[in-house]
Amino acid sequence: MTTTRTLGRSGITVSAIGMGCWAIGGPLWGDDGQPFGWGEVDDDESIRTIHRALDLGVTLFDTASNYGAGHSERILGRAMAGRRDSVVIATKFGNVSEESTRRALGTDASPAFAVRSLEDSLRRLGTDHVDLYQLHINALPVPAALDLVDTLEALVDQGKIRAYGWSTDDPASAEAFAAAGPHCAAIQHDESVLRDNAAVLAVCDTHDLASLNRGPLAMGLLTGSTRAVGADDVRGRAPEWLEWFTDGRPTPRWAARVDQVRAALTADGRTLAQGALGWLLARSPRTVPIPGLRTVAQADENLATLELGPLSAESYAEVERLLADLRPAHAA
Repeated sequence: MTTTRTLGRSGITVSAIGMGCWAIGGPLWGDDGQPFGWGEVDDDESIRTIHRALDLGVTLFDTASNYGAGHSERILGRAMAGRRDSVVIATKFGNVSEESTRRALGTDASPAFAVRSLEDSLRRLGTDHVDLYQLHINALPVPAALDLVDTLEALVDQGKIRAYGWSTDDPASAEAFAAAGPHCAAIQHDESVLRDNAAVLAVCDTHDLASLNRGPLAMGLLTGSTRAVGADDVRGRAPEWLEWFTDGRPTPRWAARVDQVRAALTADGRTLAQGALGWLLARSPRTVPIPGLRTVAQADENLATLELGPLSAESYAEVERLLADLRPAHAA
Protein backbone atom coordinates (compact mmCIF):
# COMPACT_ATOMS: atom_id res chain seq x y z
CA MET A 1 0.00 0.00 0.00
CA THR A 2 1.08 3.61 -0.50
CA THR A 3 2.71 4.97 2.62
CA THR A 4 3.85 8.25 1.09
CA ARG A 5 2.13 11.32 -0.30
CA THR A 6 3.25 14.40 -2.20
CA LEU A 7 3.46 17.80 -0.57
CA GLY A 8 1.32 19.48 -3.17
CA ARG A 9 2.93 21.25 -6.12
CA SER A 10 6.31 21.30 -4.36
CA GLY A 11 6.78 17.70 -5.45
CA ILE A 12 8.31 16.89 -2.05
CA THR A 13 7.55 13.31 -1.00
CA VAL A 14 6.48 12.83 2.63
CA SER A 15 5.14 9.99 4.74
CA ALA A 16 1.35 9.69 4.55
CA ILE A 17 1.24 10.47 8.29
CA GLY A 18 3.54 12.99 9.91
CA MET A 19 4.42 13.76 13.51
CA GLY A 20 2.99 16.86 15.13
CA CYS A 21 5.50 18.41 17.53
CA TRP A 22 3.34 20.84 19.53
CA ALA A 23 3.12 18.59 22.59
CA ILE A 24 6.88 18.03 22.90
CA GLY A 25 7.41 21.76 23.32
CA GLY A 26 6.18 21.72 26.90
CA PRO A 27 4.48 24.67 28.59
CA LEU A 28 3.70 28.05 27.08
CA TRP A 29 1.67 30.62 28.98
CA GLY A 30 -0.47 33.62 28.14
CA ASP A 31 -0.47 36.72 30.32
CA ASP A 32 -3.71 35.68 32.05
CA GLY A 33 -2.40 32.23 32.91
CA GLN A 34 -3.94 30.59 29.86
CA PRO A 35 -1.88 27.50 28.98
CA PHE A 36 -0.93 27.15 25.32
CA GLY A 37 1.06 23.95 25.65
CA TRP A 38 0.41 20.37 26.70
CA GLY A 39 2.10 20.40 30.07
CA GLU A 40 5.52 19.27 31.20
CA VAL A 41 7.39 16.84 28.99
CA ASP A 42 10.30 14.44 29.26
CA ASP A 43 12.80 15.60 26.63
CA ASP A 44 14.56 12.25 26.50
CA GLU A 45 11.24 10.50 25.84
CA SER A 46 10.45 13.11 23.18
CA ILE A 47 13.69 12.29 21.39
CA ARG A 48 13.02 8.56 21.68
CA THR A 49 9.57 9.20 20.21
CA ILE A 50 10.99 11.10 17.25
CA HIS A 51 13.49 8.30 16.62
CA ARG A 52 10.73 5.70 16.86
CA ALA A 53 8.65 7.68 14.37
CA LEU A 54 11.61 7.67 11.99
CA ASP A 55 12.00 3.91 12.41
CA LEU A 56 8.30 3.46 11.58
CA GLY A 57 8.60 5.40 8.33
CA VAL A 58 7.69 8.97 9.25
CA THR A 59 9.57 11.61 7.28
CA LEU A 60 7.44 14.71 7.98
CA PHE A 61 7.80 16.56 11.29
CA ASP A 62 5.66 19.63 11.92
CA THR A 63 6.62 22.17 14.57
CA ALA A 64 6.38 25.95 15.14
CA SER A 65 8.52 28.75 16.50
CA ASN A 66 6.21 29.23 19.48
CA TYR A 67 5.70 25.60 20.58
CA GLY A 68 7.14 25.78 24.06
CA ALA A 69 8.61 29.16 23.03
CA GLY A 70 11.04 27.40 20.70
CA HIS A 71 11.64 24.31 22.83
CA SER A 72 9.94 21.98 20.34
CA GLU A 73 12.30 23.14 17.59
CA ARG A 74 15.32 22.65 19.84
CA ILE A 75 14.29 19.08 20.72
CA LEU A 76 13.52 18.26 17.09
CA GLY A 77 16.91 19.65 16.08
CA ARG A 78 18.66 17.49 18.68
CA ALA A 79 16.80 14.39 17.54
CA MET A 80 17.51 15.06 13.87
CA ALA A 81 21.27 15.52 14.30
CA GLY A 82 22.94 13.46 11.59
CA ARG A 83 19.62 12.60 9.93
CA ARG A 84 18.56 15.92 8.41
CA ASP A 85 18.76 14.77 4.80
CA SER A 86 16.19 12.01 5.36
CA VAL A 87 13.43 14.19 6.85
CA VAL A 88 11.06 16.97 5.85
CA ILE A 89 10.76 19.71 8.47
CA ALA A 90 7.78 22.04 8.56
CA THR A 91 7.70 24.97 10.95
CA LYS A 92 5.57 28.08 11.40
CA PHE A 93 5.90 31.79 12.11
CA GLY A 94 3.70 34.65 13.24
CA ASN A 95 3.07 33.84 16.91
CA VAL A 96 5.58 35.65 19.10
CA SER A 97 6.94 34.09 22.28
CA GLU A 98 9.79 34.67 24.71
CA GLU A 99 12.17 31.77 25.17
CA SER A 100 13.47 32.81 28.59
CA THR A 101 10.02 33.03 30.23
CA ARG A 102 7.97 30.77 27.94
CA ARG A 103 5.40 33.53 27.56
CA ALA A 104 3.15 34.12 24.56
CA LEU A 105 3.52 37.72 23.39
CA GLY A 106 0.95 38.09 20.62
CA THR A 107 1.42 38.00 16.87
CA ASP A 108 3.54 39.66 14.21
CA ALA A 109 2.65 39.26 10.53
CA SER A 110 5.26 41.62 9.14
CA PRO A 111 7.64 40.47 6.40
CA ALA A 112 10.59 41.49 8.57
CA PHE A 113 9.41 39.23 11.38
CA ALA A 114 8.94 36.33 8.95
CA VAL A 115 12.62 36.62 8.02
CA ARG A 116 13.81 37.06 11.59
CA SER A 117 11.66 34.18 12.87
CA LEU A 118 13.06 31.88 10.20
CA GLU A 119 16.63 32.67 11.24
CA ASP A 120 15.74 31.86 14.85
CA SER A 121 14.04 28.62 13.78
CA LEU A 122 17.05 27.57 11.70
CA ARG A 123 19.30 28.19 14.70
CA ARG A 124 17.14 26.13 17.05
CA LEU A 125 16.67 23.33 14.52
CA GLY A 126 20.36 23.23 13.66
CA THR A 127 19.76 23.31 9.92
CA ASP A 128 20.31 25.64 6.98
CA HIS A 129 16.82 25.33 5.50
CA VAL A 130 13.21 24.51 6.31
CA ASP A 131 11.23 22.41 3.85
CA LEU A 132 7.83 23.99 4.53
CA TYR A 133 7.46 27.41 6.18
CA GLN A 134 3.92 28.18 7.29
CA LEU A 135 2.09 31.33 8.33
CA HIS A 136 0.65 30.49 11.75
CA ILE A 137 -2.01 33.20 12.21
CA ASN A 138 -5.27 31.45 11.35
CA ALA A 139 -7.52 34.49 10.96
CA LEU A 140 -5.03 37.00 9.55
CA PRO A 141 -6.73 39.31 7.03
CA VAL A 142 -5.92 38.27 3.48
CA PRO A 143 -4.19 41.53 2.47
CA ALA A 144 -1.69 41.11 5.33
CA ALA A 145 -1.03 37.51 4.27
CA LEU A 146 -0.50 38.54 0.65
CA ASP A 147 2.03 41.13 1.79
CA LEU A 148 4.22 38.17 2.82
CA VAL A 149 4.31 36.43 -0.55
CA ASP A 150 7.24 38.36 -2.06
CA THR A 151 9.29 37.79 1.09
CA LEU A 152 8.49 34.07 1.12
CA GLU A 153 9.35 33.77 -2.57
CA ALA A 154 12.68 35.47 -1.86
CA LEU A 155 13.39 32.95 0.90
CA VAL A 156 12.75 30.17 -1.61
CA ASP A 157 15.17 31.81 -4.05
CA GLN A 158 17.78 32.01 -1.27
CA GLY A 159 17.42 28.30 -0.52
CA LYS A 160 16.32 28.91 3.06
CA ILE A 161 12.90 27.36 2.50
CA ARG A 162 11.70 24.93 -0.18
CA ALA A 163 8.00 25.81 -0.04
CA TYR A 164 5.51 27.64 2.13
CA GLY A 165 1.88 27.51 3.26
CA TRP A 166 -0.70 28.90 5.64
CA SER A 167 -2.26 27.31 8.71
CA THR A 168 -5.81 28.56 8.24
CA ASP A 169 -9.30 27.08 8.37
CA ASP A 170 -10.80 29.72 6.07
CA PRO A 171 -11.21 28.55 2.45
CA ALA A 172 -11.23 32.10 1.02
CA SER A 173 -7.93 32.84 2.74
CA ALA A 174 -6.44 29.58 1.49
CA GLU A 175 -7.66 30.31 -2.05
CA ALA A 176 -6.17 33.80 -2.15
CA PHE A 177 -2.81 32.73 -0.74
CA ALA A 178 -2.50 29.74 -3.06
CA ALA A 179 -3.41 31.82 -6.10
CA ALA A 180 -0.83 34.50 -5.25
CA GLY A 181 2.07 32.29 -4.17
CA PRO A 182 3.87 30.21 -6.81
CA HIS A 183 5.65 28.14 -4.13
CA CYS A 184 2.65 27.79 -1.81
CA ALA A 185 2.41 24.02 -1.44
CA ALA A 186 0.16 23.29 1.53
CA ILE A 187 -2.68 24.46 3.70
CA GLN A 188 -2.68 23.24 7.27
CA HIS A 189 -6.16 23.11 8.71
CA ASP A 190 -8.31 21.54 11.38
CA GLU A 191 -9.51 18.24 9.93
CA SER A 192 -10.83 15.14 11.62
CA VAL A 193 -13.66 12.67 11.37
CA LEU A 194 -15.64 15.01 13.66
CA ARG A 195 -14.83 18.21 11.73
CA ASP A 196 -14.50 17.90 7.99
CA ASN A 197 -13.54 21.04 6.05
CA ALA A 198 -14.63 20.16 2.53
CA ALA A 199 -14.20 23.74 1.30
CA VAL A 200 -10.49 23.89 2.19
CA LEU A 201 -9.95 20.45 0.67
CA ALA A 202 -11.56 21.75 -2.53
CA VAL A 203 -9.04 24.62 -2.59
CA CYS A 204 -6.25 22.06 -2.20
CA ASP A 205 -7.62 20.15 -5.19
CA THR A 206 -7.90 23.29 -7.31
CA HIS A 207 -4.38 24.51 -6.61
CA ASP A 208 -2.54 21.18 -6.20
CA LEU A 209 -1.81 21.65 -2.50
CA ALA A 210 -1.26 19.22 0.34
CA SER A 211 -3.83 19.24 3.14
CA LEU A 212 -1.94 18.99 6.43
CA ASN A 213 -4.41 17.88 9.07
CA ARG A 214 -3.91 19.39 12.51
CA GLY A 215 -6.17 18.08 15.24
CA PRO A 216 -6.61 14.73 13.44
CA LEU A 217 -7.50 13.08 16.77
CA ALA A 218 -9.53 16.07 18.00
CA MET A 219 -6.85 16.99 20.55
CA GLY A 220 -6.97 13.48 22.01
CA LEU A 221 -10.74 13.04 22.08
CA LEU A 222 -10.49 10.44 19.31
CA THR A 223 -8.09 8.32 21.31
CA GLY A 224 -10.95 7.40 23.63
CA SER A 225 -9.08 8.50 26.75
CA THR A 226 -11.22 9.85 29.58
CA ARG A 227 -8.31 10.86 31.78
CA ALA A 228 -8.50 14.41 33.12
CA VAL A 229 -5.66 16.67 32.00
CA GLY A 230 -3.60 19.02 34.16
CA ALA A 231 -3.92 22.75 34.67
CA ASP A 232 -0.83 23.38 32.53
CA ASP A 233 -2.44 21.62 29.54
CA VAL A 234 -4.30 23.74 26.96
CA ARG A 235 -7.26 21.36 27.27
CA GLY A 236 -7.48 22.00 31.02
CA ARG A 237 -8.61 25.55 30.40
CA ALA A 238 -9.83 25.22 26.86
CA PRO A 239 -9.89 28.39 24.73
CA GLU A 240 -13.09 29.19 22.87
CA TRP A 241 -11.92 27.43 19.71
CA LEU A 242 -11.28 24.14 21.54
CA GLU A 243 -14.72 22.54 21.76
CA TRP A 244 -13.59 18.99 22.40
CA PHE A 245 -12.76 19.46 26.11
CA THR A 246 -14.44 21.21 29.02
CA ASP A 247 -12.58 21.66 32.32
CA GLY A 248 -10.00 19.12 31.26
CA ARG A 249 -12.42 16.35 30.34
CA PRO A 250 -14.09 15.38 27.05
CA THR A 251 -17.11 17.57 26.33
CA PRO A 252 -20.10 15.21 26.76
CA ARG A 253 -21.81 15.96 23.45
CA TRP A 254 -18.62 15.28 21.52
CA ALA A 255 -17.79 12.20 23.55
CA ALA A 256 -21.22 10.90 22.57
CA ARG A 257 -20.43 11.44 18.88
CA VAL A 258 -17.21 9.47 19.29
CA ASP A 259 -19.19 6.62 20.81
CA GLN A 260 -21.56 6.79 17.86
CA VAL A 261 -18.84 6.03 15.31
CA ARG A 262 -16.56 3.88 17.45
CA ALA A 263 -17.77 0.57 15.98
CA ALA A 264 -17.35 1.74 12.40
CA LEU A 265 -13.86 3.13 13.03
CA THR A 266 -12.69 -0.05 14.76
CA ALA A 267 -14.53 -2.61 12.59
CA ASP A 268 -11.37 -4.16 11.15
CA GLY A 269 -9.56 -4.48 14.47
CA ARG A 270 -8.01 -1.02 14.58
CA THR A 271 -7.90 1.07 17.69
CA LEU A 272 -10.12 4.14 17.77
CA ALA A 273 -7.17 6.42 17.00
CA GLN A 274 -6.06 4.23 14.10
CA GLY A 275 -9.60 4.32 12.73
CA ALA A 276 -9.75 8.11 12.96
CA LEU A 277 -6.42 8.41 11.12
CA GLY A 278 -7.57 5.84 8.58
CA TRP A 279 -10.66 7.95 7.92
CA LEU A 280 -8.41 10.89 7.04
CA LEU A 281 -6.31 8.79 4.67
CA ALA A 282 -9.52 7.67 2.97
CA ARG A 283 -10.94 11.19 2.83
CA SER A 284 -8.60 12.47 0.12
CA PRO A 285 -5.29 11.58 -1.51
CA ARG A 286 -4.07 15.03 -0.45
CA THR A 287 -4.56 14.63 3.29
CA VAL A 288 -1.54 14.20 5.55
CA PRO A 289 -2.57 13.82 9.21
CA ILE A 290 -0.03 15.09 11.75
CA PRO A 291 -1.06 13.62 15.12
CA GLY A 292 0.82 14.92 18.12
CA LEU A 293 3.13 12.33 19.66
CA ARG A 294 5.13 12.57 22.86
CA THR A 295 5.67 8.95 23.87
CA VAL A 296 7.00 5.90 22.10
CA ALA A 297 3.74 4.09 22.90
CA GLN A 298 1.75 6.79 21.10
CA ALA A 299 4.07 6.51 18.11
CA ASP A 300 3.65 2.74 17.98
CA GLU A 301 -0.14 2.95 18.06
CA ASN A 302 -0.80 5.89 15.78
CA LEU A 303 1.86 5.16 13.19
CA ALA A 304 0.72 1.57 12.75
CA THR A 305 -1.92 3.26 10.57
CA LEU A 306 0.75 3.66 7.88
CA GLU A 307 0.60 -0.11 7.40
CA LEU A 308 -3.13 -0.45 8.03
CA GLY A 309 -3.84 2.18 5.38
CA PRO A 310 -7.09 4.02 4.67
CA LEU A 311 -10.34 2.95 6.29
CA SER A 312 -12.27 0.51 4.12
CA ALA A 313 -14.90 1.90 1.77
CA GLU A 314 -17.61 0.19 3.79
CA SER A 315 -16.47 1.58 7.13
CA TYR A 316 -15.93 5.03 5.64
CA ALA A 317 -19.45 5.07 4.22
CA GLU A 318 -20.90 3.99 7.57
CA VAL A 319 -19.08 6.80 9.37
CA GLU A 320 -20.43 9.31 6.86
CA ARG A 321 -23.96 7.99 7.31
CA LEU A 322 -23.72 8.29 11.08
CA LEU A 323 -22.27 11.80 10.95
CA ALA A 324 -24.34 13.11 8.04
CA ASP A 325 -25.56 16.06 10.11
CA LEU A 326 -21.95 17.20 10.52
CA ARG A 327 -21.36 17.15 6.76
CA PRO A 328 -23.61 19.93 5.39
CA ALA A 329 -20.92 21.16 2.99
CA HIS A 330 -19.34 17.83 2.06
CA ALA A 331 -17.97 18.42 -1.42
CA ALA A 332 -16.37 15.07 -2.10
